[in-house]
This record gives sequence, C-alpha cells and structure tokens, in this order.
Amino acid sequence: MSSFNRRVLLLMPLALAACGFTPAYAPGGPATALLGTVRAQDPTDKNGFDLVERLEERLGRPENHRYDLAYTITTEAVGVGITTENEITRFNLKGVIDYSLSDKTTGARLAGGRVQSFTAYSATDSTVAGLAAEEDAAFRLMRILADQITARLIAVSASLP
Repeated sequence: MSSFNRRVLLLMPLALAACGFTPAYAPGGPATALLGTVRAQDPTDKNGFDLVERLEERLGRPENHRYDLAYTITTEAVGVGITTENEITRFNLKGVIDYSLSDKTTGARLAGGRVQSFTAYSATDSTVAGLAAEEDAAFRLMRILADQITARLIAVSASLP
C-alpha cells in the first residue's frame, strides 16, 4: 500500500519556479497584456453573441482597447444516429472559427488561426425539446471554441507588443 508523500507536494512549486514556469494570469505574467485589451468584433447572430460573451468572461471587457479580434463562425449539423425507419435521432454540431488578432492602431495582424470542435444533441419527438437541445449544443460549442481561441492567444501573448 502506498502512502502520500507531502514533501513532493511542498517541493512542486520550487521545481516549477526553477524551470521558469509563471502562471499566465499572475501579476507580470504573459496573459496580463490581454486582460481588458481585446475587443472582439460585434456579433451578428446568437452564436456570435455566445462566443463574444465567453471571450469577455475569459479576457475581460475591453476597457483599454489595444487589439481587435475578427472571427468567422461556420457550423454544420450532421445526423449521426439513424433508425431503421431512416429517422435521425442524434446530431453532431460541428463548428469552425477562423480568427485574427490585429493591432488597433496599425492594423497589423499579430496572431490568428482556426479552431474547431463539435458537440452533440438528441432529436426527440417534441419540436420544442429538439430546438432547445440544438440551442444548448450551439451554446456549448461556442464556449468550447472561445476557450480554444483564448488558450491560443495566451500562448502567443508573450510576443505581443
């Protein structure tokens, strides 16, 4: 039977500090340059609103606007569960976002790329329940994609002007 060694837990922060690890959101950390400085383009639909809401949760509302974030959202519902009567019972909602971070003053592109993921939902006999499930899947998908964008922006934040 093994026992937990508290010394390992106590030495872990020292080991991380020795290797140059700094928490991204710590004072002076690389991601602090992004907090309150990234303004996402104005949303035009529900997916855009959900995406921008999550980006602002993670990066803060743009108070000192230095960077512009442009994005294009593409979603597609694909039937994956089919009965013997050819009725679709389950859908995968696939999403792709192309994004670009640029400097507000110069317009120079600083970072960008593509993120993608999917969520799933059930198609039930009830139209209302099916629509609610589809809306919830889209909401979850936008949160996942916003988190991926945030992680990538944090990864390049040390090189931002």
